[in-house]
Amino acid sequence: MKQHIKRHGLTVVAVLAMLAAGAGLFVYSGLYDIGADDHHTRPVFAVLQTLRERSIHRRAEDIKVPKLDDPQLILKGAGQYAAMCTGCHLAPGMDDSELRVGMYPQPPNLSRIHVDPRQAFWVIKHGIKMSAMPAWGMAGHDDPTIWSMVAFLEKLPGMTPAQYKAIVAKAPPDDDMDMGHDHADAGHPGMGDMPGMAGTAGSPPAQ
Repeated sequence: MKQHIKRHGLTVVAVLAMLAAGAGLFVYSGLYDIGADDHHTRPVFAVLQTLRERSIHRRAEDIKVPKLDDPQLILKGAGQYAAMCTGCHLAPGMDDSELRVGMYPQPPNLSRIHVDPRQAFWVIKHGIKMSAMPAWGMAGHDDPTIWSMVAFLEKLPGMTPAQYKAIVAKAPPDDDMDMGHDHADAGHPGMGDMPGMAGTAGSPPAQ
């Protein structure tokens, strides 16, 4: 009986070793096309999507959300969002951008969906590996600034292009955010010099 269990155990170990070696050879071979214009297969995409969502959920679930309805906090977040986020996450009245159209997976259109504030804070602060989502916390944005962006995201879905342009125009200047633009310019600060974006009226994770 013990010999049978031992042989069974050795067989399992050998199979696992062969699978690991095969996976290693496949990765090293370079056969998998990593180009953004060749999308993942459905199984690979499903695994990566689940991994991202569960990772963000686990790390964000204990974050304490501060009061987010302060008008000044929302205004500051509007300026931050307009300067840094519209190229990927769009704004009211935008269907796409020249930057976003070539990205895979497509970043969510945050003018049309609501993101849990805890998850939004975590993703903005820490970013997402193997995507274009940067870790703004590493780029010098402190927690209060990131919470201002989350506060604005709470108001963004359903906002009209005119409302978006108006709130961005009223956003306070930020000395740490030198994007070479004026908040009142076209409703899309920071995007005015991007081809196809100038003059356009104002679109979260788990990465």
